[in-house]
Amino acid sequence: MELIPNLPDDVARECLLRASYKQFPTIASVCRGWNREISLSDFLQQRKASGHSQELLILSQAEARRHDKDSAGSSLKIHASPEYRIVVLESGSGLWTELPPLPWGQRQSNGLPLFCSLVSVGSDLIVLGGLDPVTWQASDSVYVFSFLTSKWRVGATMPGVRRSFFGCASDSHRTVLVAGGHDEEKSALTSALLYDVAEDKWTLLPDMARERDECKAIFHAGRFHVIGGYATEEQGQFGNTSESFDVSTWQWGLLTEDGFLEDAVSPPICAAGENGDLYACWRGDVMVFTNDTWKKVGQIPADVHNVTYVAVRPGKLVVIGSGKAGYGEATVGYICDLSSSRWVQLETHVGHVQAGCFLQV
Repeated sequence: MELIPNLPDDVARECLLRASYKQFPTIASVCRGWNREISLSDFLQQRKASGHSQELLILSQAEARRHDKDSAGSSLKIHASPEYRIVVLESGSGLWTELPPLPWGQRQSNGLPLFCSLVSVGSDLIVLGGLDPVTWQASDSVYVFSFLTSKWRVGATMPGVRRSFFGCASDSHRTVLVAGGHDEEKSALTSALLYDVAEDKWTLLPDMARERDECKAIFHAGRFHVIGGYATEEQGQFGNTSESFDVSTWQWGLLTEDGFLEDAVSPPICAAGENGDLYACWRGDVMVFTNDTWKKVGQIPADVHNVTYVAVRPGKLVVIGSGKAGYGEATVGYICDLSSSRWVQLETHVGHVQAGCFLQV
Protein backbone atom coordinates (compact mmCIF):
# COMPACT_ATOMS: atom_id res chain seq x y z
CA MET A 1 0.00 0.00 0.00
CA GLU A 2 1.32 3.46 -0.94
CA LEU A 3 2.22 5.86 1.86
CA ILE A 4 0.43 8.66 -0.02
CA PRO A 5 -1.92 7.65 -2.88
CA ASN A 6 -0.60 8.40 -6.36
CA LEU A 7 2.85 9.36 -5.07
CA PRO A 8 6.02 7.22 -5.10
CA ASP A 9 6.96 6.14 -1.57
CA ASP A 10 10.29 7.97 -1.85
CA VAL A 11 8.45 11.26 -2.40
CA ALA A 12 5.95 10.50 0.37
CA ARG A 13 8.81 9.70 2.73
CA GLU A 14 10.41 13.06 1.96
CA CYS A 15 7.17 14.74 3.03
CA LEU A 16 7.14 12.87 6.33
CA LEU A 17 10.79 13.70 6.95
CA ARG A 18 9.96 17.40 6.82
CA ALA A 19 7.16 17.26 9.38
CA SER A 20 7.55 18.91 12.79
CA TYR A 21 7.98 16.54 15.72
CA LYS A 22 4.80 18.05 17.16
CA GLN A 23 2.91 16.54 14.22
CA PHE A 24 4.17 13.01 14.87
CA PRO A 25 1.27 11.94 17.15
CA THR A 26 -1.20 13.01 14.45
CA ILE A 27 0.84 11.34 11.69
CA ALA A 28 0.97 8.10 13.69
CA SER A 29 -2.82 8.07 14.02
CA VAL A 30 -3.53 8.57 10.30
CA CYS A 31 -2.77 5.01 9.20
CA ARG A 32 -0.62 2.00 10.03
CA GLY A 33 1.79 2.75 7.19
CA TRP A 34 2.59 6.24 8.46
CA ASN A 35 2.85 5.01 12.04
CA ARG A 36 5.25 2.26 11.00
CA GLU A 37 7.33 4.65 8.90
CA ILE A 38 8.01 7.24 11.60
CA SER A 39 8.65 4.49 14.18
CA LEU A 40 11.59 3.04 12.22
CA SER A 41 15.04 3.87 13.57
CA ASP A 42 16.08 4.63 9.98
CA PHE A 43 13.47 7.41 9.86
CA LEU A 44 15.17 9.41 12.61
CA GLN A 45 18.57 8.79 11.07
CA GLN A 46 17.31 10.03 7.70
CA ARG A 47 15.82 13.16 9.30
CA LYS A 48 19.18 13.93 10.87
CA ALA A 49 21.20 13.19 7.71
CA SER A 50 18.89 15.33 5.57
CA GLY A 51 19.00 18.27 7.98
CA HIS A 52 15.31 18.07 8.90
CA SER A 53 15.70 16.90 12.49
CA GLN A 54 14.83 19.22 15.36
CA GLU A 55 17.09 19.73 18.35
CA LEU A 56 15.41 19.99 21.74
CA LEU A 57 16.92 21.17 25.02
CA ILE A 58 15.04 19.41 27.83
CA LEU A 59 15.29 20.67 31.41
CA SER A 60 13.97 19.76 34.83
CA GLN A 61 13.02 23.21 36.06
CA ALA A 62 11.26 24.61 39.12
CA GLU A 63 8.02 26.50 38.87
CA ALA A 64 8.41 30.21 39.59
CA ARG A 65 8.08 30.69 43.33
CA ARG A 66 4.72 32.00 44.47
CA HIS A 67 4.38 35.30 46.31
CA ASP A 68 1.54 36.19 48.68
CA LYS A 69 0.61 39.50 50.26
CA ASP A 70 0.78 40.31 53.96
CA SER A 71 -1.80 42.43 55.78
CA ALA A 72 -0.02 45.60 54.67
CA GLY A 73 -0.03 44.55 51.04
CA SER A 74 3.68 43.72 50.87
CA SER A 75 4.86 40.72 48.90
CA LEU A 76 5.83 37.63 50.90
CA LYS A 77 7.94 34.89 49.31
CA ILE A 78 6.72 31.35 49.98
CA HIS A 79 9.74 29.16 50.83
CA ALA A 80 8.08 25.76 50.37
CA SER A 81 10.03 23.28 48.24
CA PRO A 82 9.52 24.20 44.58
CA GLU A 83 7.68 21.85 42.25
CA TYR A 84 9.74 20.79 39.24
CA ARG A 85 8.40 20.16 35.74
CA ILE A 86 9.94 19.37 32.35
CA VAL A 87 10.32 22.22 29.89
CA VAL A 88 11.52 21.95 26.29
CA LEU A 89 13.31 24.54 24.17
CA GLU A 90 13.18 24.14 20.39
CA SER A 91 16.62 25.30 19.31
CA GLY A 92 15.47 26.51 15.90
CA SER A 93 12.41 28.53 16.89
CA GLY A 94 13.38 29.48 20.44
CA LEU A 95 9.93 28.34 21.59
CA TRP A 96 9.55 26.97 25.14
CA THR A 97 6.90 24.34 25.88
CA GLU A 98 6.07 22.17 28.87
CA LEU A 99 5.61 18.38 28.80
CA PRO A 100 2.56 16.75 30.39
CA PRO A 101 3.03 15.73 34.06
CA LEU A 102 4.31 12.25 34.90
CA PRO A 103 1.68 9.49 35.17
CA TRP A 104 1.93 9.46 38.96
CA GLY A 105 -1.52 7.98 39.53
CA GLN A 106 -3.08 8.87 42.88
CA ARG A 107 -0.42 11.29 44.05
CA GLN A 108 -0.61 14.65 45.81
CA SER A 109 1.87 16.30 43.47
CA ASN A 110 2.34 16.54 39.72
CA GLY A 111 5.97 17.53 40.17
CA LEU A 112 9.01 15.55 39.12
CA PRO A 113 11.01 13.51 41.63
CA LEU A 114 13.58 15.87 43.13
CA PHE A 115 17.13 15.36 41.81
CA CYS A 116 15.93 12.84 39.20
CA SER A 117 18.09 12.09 36.15
CA LEU A 118 17.13 13.00 32.58
CA VAL A 119 18.65 11.21 29.58
CA SER A 120 17.61 10.82 25.95
CA VAL A 121 17.56 7.60 23.92
CA GLY A 122 16.49 7.86 20.29
CA SER A 123 13.18 9.76 20.30
CA ASP A 124 12.51 9.00 23.98
CA LEU A 125 13.15 10.99 27.15
CA ILE A 126 13.93 8.85 30.21
CA VAL A 127 13.32 10.12 33.77
CA LEU A 128 14.98 7.98 36.45
CA GLY A 129 15.00 7.90 40.22
CA GLY A 130 15.16 10.94 42.43
CA LEU A 131 13.30 11.71 45.64
CA ASP A 132 9.52 11.48 45.88
CA PRO A 133 8.32 15.12 46.07
CA VAL A 134 5.72 14.20 48.72
CA THR A 135 7.50 11.67 50.99
CA TRP A 136 11.15 12.56 50.14
CA GLN A 137 11.91 8.84 49.93
CA ALA A 138 14.26 7.51 47.26
CA SER A 139 12.41 6.46 44.13
CA ASP A 140 13.24 3.51 41.86
CA SER A 141 10.81 4.75 39.21
CA VAL A 142 11.43 4.96 35.47
CA TYR A 143 9.28 7.06 33.16
CA VAL A 144 9.63 7.21 29.38
CA PHE A 145 8.20 10.01 27.23
CA SER A 146 7.94 9.30 23.51
CA PHE A 147 8.20 12.32 21.24
CA LEU A 148 6.61 10.19 18.50
CA THR A 149 3.37 9.66 20.43
CA SER A 150 3.61 12.57 22.91
CA LYS A 151 2.73 10.15 25.70
CA TRP A 152 4.36 8.85 28.89
CA ARG A 153 4.77 5.19 29.75
CA VAL A 154 6.00 3.60 32.95
CA GLY A 155 9.25 1.66 32.59
CA ALA A 156 10.57 -1.26 34.63
CA THR A 157 11.71 -0.08 38.06
CA MET A 158 15.42 0.01 38.87
CA PRO A 159 16.39 -3.31 40.52
CA GLY A 160 18.24 -3.72 43.82
CA VAL A 161 18.34 -1.18 46.62
CA ARG A 162 16.68 2.16 46.13
CA ARG A 163 19.48 4.55 45.28
CA SER A 164 19.75 8.31 44.99
CA PHE A 165 22.40 10.80 43.86
CA PHE A 166 23.81 8.28 41.39
CA GLY A 167 25.70 8.86 38.15
CA CYS A 168 23.64 8.35 35.00
CA ALA A 169 24.26 8.59 31.24
CA SER A 170 23.05 7.05 27.98
CA ASP A 171 24.58 5.97 24.69
CA SER A 172 21.78 8.05 23.04
CA HIS A 173 20.72 5.05 20.93
CA ARG A 174 19.36 2.25 23.11
CA THR A 175 20.71 1.99 26.66
CA VAL A 176 20.94 3.96 29.91
CA LEU A 177 23.66 3.27 32.48
CA VAL A 178 23.48 3.97 36.22
CA ALA A 179 26.25 3.72 38.82
CA GLY A 180 26.97 4.56 42.45
CA GLY A 181 24.90 6.86 44.62
CA HIS A 182 23.76 5.79 48.08
CA ASP A 183 21.04 3.53 49.48
CA GLU A 184 18.33 4.43 51.99
CA GLU A 185 20.81 3.89 54.84
CA LYS A 186 23.13 6.53 53.30
CA SER A 187 25.70 3.85 52.43
CA ALA A 188 27.65 4.63 49.25
CA LEU A 189 27.35 2.05 46.46
CA THR A 190 29.72 0.31 44.04
CA SER A 191 26.94 -1.32 42.03
CA ALA A 192 25.96 -0.38 38.47
CA LEU A 193 23.04 -1.12 36.14
CA LEU A 194 22.18 -1.02 32.45
CA TYR A 195 18.67 -0.32 31.13
CA ASP A 196 17.64 -1.40 27.63
CA VAL A 197 14.88 1.06 26.73
CA ALA A 198 13.46 -0.88 23.79
CA GLU A 199 13.30 -4.13 25.76
CA ASP A 200 12.30 -2.35 29.02
CA LYS A 201 14.82 -4.57 30.79
CA TRP A 202 17.49 -3.96 33.44
CA THR A 203 20.81 -5.83 33.62
CA LEU A 204 23.29 -5.80 36.50
CA LEU A 205 26.82 -4.68 35.59
CA PRO A 206 29.99 -5.71 37.41
CA ASP A 207 30.68 -3.59 40.49
CA MET A 208 32.99 -0.60 40.34
CA ALA A 209 36.34 -0.71 42.12
CA ARG A 210 35.20 1.77 44.79
CA GLU A 211 32.10 3.34 46.32
CA ARG A 212 30.96 6.51 44.59
CA ASP A 213 28.24 8.61 46.17
CA GLU A 214 27.25 11.86 44.40
CA CYS A 215 29.39 10.95 41.40
CA LYS A 216 28.97 12.37 37.89
CA ALA A 217 28.75 10.24 34.75
CA ILE A 218 29.08 10.60 31.01
CA PHE A 219 29.05 8.23 28.01
CA HIS A 220 32.00 8.97 25.75
CA ALA A 221 33.76 7.02 22.98
CA GLY A 222 32.02 3.73 23.76
CA ARG A 223 32.68 3.95 27.49
CA PHE A 224 30.59 4.85 30.52
CA HIS A 225 32.76 7.14 32.65
CA VAL A 226 31.99 7.59 36.36
CA ILE A 227 33.75 10.62 37.84
CA GLY A 228 34.54 11.50 41.45
CA GLY A 229 32.19 10.69 44.31
CA TYR A 230 33.06 9.52 47.82
CA ALA A 231 32.86 6.39 49.99
CA THR A 232 30.54 5.95 52.98
CA GLU A 233 33.16 6.75 55.60
CA GLU A 234 34.37 9.80 53.66
CA GLN A 235 31.02 11.64 54.03
CA GLY A 236 31.33 14.30 51.36
CA GLN A 237 35.11 14.24 51.00
CA PHE A 238 35.13 13.84 47.23
CA GLY A 239 37.91 11.81 45.64
CA ASN A 240 39.82 12.74 42.49
CA THR A 241 39.57 9.41 40.64
CA SER A 242 37.34 8.10 37.88
CA GLU A 243 36.75 4.72 36.26
CA SER A 244 35.09 3.69 33.03
CA PHE A 245 33.03 0.74 31.83
CA ASP A 246 33.72 -0.60 28.33
CA VAL A 247 30.42 -1.84 26.91
CA SER A 248 32.17 -3.99 24.28
CA THR A 249 34.29 -5.93 26.79
CA TRP A 250 31.84 -5.68 29.71
CA GLN A 251 34.66 -4.61 32.04
CA TRP A 252 35.58 -1.64 34.17
CA GLY A 253 38.85 0.10 33.38
CA LEU A 254 41.56 0.91 35.91
CA LEU A 255 41.12 3.85 38.25
CA THR A 256 42.57 7.06 36.87
CA GLU A 257 43.29 10.37 38.54
CA ASP A 258 41.82 13.51 36.99
CA GLY A 259 44.36 16.29 37.23
CA PHE A 260 41.87 19.11 37.78
CA LEU A 261 39.86 17.29 40.46
CA GLU A 262 40.81 18.08 44.02
CA ASP A 263 39.84 16.21 47.17
CA ALA A 264 36.73 17.41 49.01
CA VAL A 265 35.40 19.16 45.88
CA SER A 266 32.33 18.03 43.94
CA PRO A 267 33.26 16.71 40.47
CA PRO A 268 32.56 18.95 37.46
CA ILE A 269 29.78 18.41 34.96
CA CYS A 270 31.20 17.07 31.69
CA ALA A 271 29.81 16.87 28.16
CA ALA A 272 30.95 14.99 25.06
CA GLY A 273 30.86 16.28 21.51
CA GLU A 274 30.17 14.25 18.38
CA ASN A 275 33.78 14.70 17.23
CA GLY A 276 35.08 13.01 20.38
CA ASP A 277 36.00 16.15 22.34
CA LEU A 278 35.26 16.08 26.05
CA TYR A 279 34.43 19.36 27.82
CA ALA A 280 33.99 20.28 31.48
CA CYS A 281 33.10 23.41 33.43
CA TRP A 282 35.35 23.81 36.44
CA ARG A 283 35.61 26.78 38.83
CA GLY A 284 34.58 29.30 36.21
CA ASP A 285 36.75 27.81 33.45
CA VAL A 286 35.92 25.80 30.35
CA MET A 287 38.22 22.76 30.10
CA VAL A 288 38.74 20.38 27.19
CA PHE A 289 40.37 16.93 27.34
CA THR A 290 43.11 16.58 24.72
CA ASN A 291 46.21 14.37 24.60
CA ASP A 292 45.19 12.68 27.85
CA THR A 293 45.23 15.98 29.76
CA TRP A 294 42.72 18.69 30.68
CA LYS A 295 43.40 22.12 29.19
CA LYS A 296 41.73 25.46 29.90
CA VAL A 297 40.21 26.93 26.73
CA GLY A 298 38.00 29.72 28.07
CA GLN A 299 35.96 31.18 30.90
CA ILE A 300 32.29 30.83 31.78
CA PRO A 301 30.36 34.14 31.94
CA ALA A 302 30.76 35.63 35.40
CA ASP A 303 27.05 35.60 36.25
CA VAL A 304 26.80 31.79 35.96
CA HIS A 305 27.26 30.20 39.36
CA ASN A 306 26.66 26.59 40.43
CA VAL A 307 26.67 25.08 36.92
CA THR A 308 23.90 22.47 36.66
CA TYR A 309 24.06 21.46 33.00
CA VAL A 310 26.62 21.46 30.19
CA ALA A 311 26.17 20.23 26.62
CA VAL A 312 28.24 20.24 23.45
CA ARG A 313 26.45 20.75 20.15
CA PRO A 314 28.08 21.05 16.71
CA GLY A 315 30.33 24.08 17.09
CA LYS A 316 28.65 25.22 20.30
CA LEU A 317 28.85 24.80 24.06
CA VAL A 318 25.74 25.22 26.22
CA VAL A 319 26.12 26.11 29.92
CA ILE A 320 23.23 26.52 32.37
CA GLY A 321 23.46 27.34 36.06
CA SER A 322 22.21 29.53 38.88
CA GLY A 323 22.72 33.26 39.06
CA LYS A 324 24.42 35.18 41.85
CA ALA A 325 21.53 34.55 44.22
CA GLY A 326 22.82 31.00 44.51
CA TYR A 327 21.48 27.47 44.39
CA GLY A 328 17.73 27.12 43.98
CA GLU A 329 17.28 30.53 42.41
CA ALA A 330 16.81 31.80 38.87
CA THR A 331 18.44 30.13 35.88
CA VAL A 332 21.18 31.71 33.79
CA GLY A 333 22.12 30.13 30.46
CA TYR A 334 24.61 30.83 27.68
CA ILE A 335 25.63 29.38 24.32
CA CYS A 336 29.27 29.71 23.26
CA ASP A 337 30.40 29.70 19.64
CA LEU A 338 33.48 27.48 19.95
CA SER A 339 35.11 28.94 16.84
CA SER A 340 35.02 32.51 18.14
CA SER A 341 34.67 31.90 21.91
CA ARG A 342 31.75 34.35 21.88
CA TRP A 343 29.01 33.85 24.48
CA VAL A 344 25.36 34.65 23.79
CA GLN A 345 22.84 34.63 26.63
CA LEU A 346 20.08 32.06 26.33
CA GLU A 347 16.54 33.16 27.05
CA THR A 348 15.43 30.91 29.89
CA HIS A 349 12.52 30.56 32.26
CA VAL A 350 13.12 31.87 35.76
CA GLY A 351 13.01 28.60 37.70
CA HIS A 352 16.07 26.76 38.97
CA VAL A 353 17.33 23.86 36.78
CA GLN A 354 18.30 20.54 38.36
CA ALA A 355 19.03 18.40 35.28
CA GLY A 356 18.93 18.46 31.50
CA CYS A 357 19.61 16.64 28.26
CA PHE A 358 19.49 17.19 24.50
CA LEU A 359 17.33 15.17 22.14
CA GLN A 360 17.42 15.28 18.35
CA VAL A 361 14.22 14.11 16.72
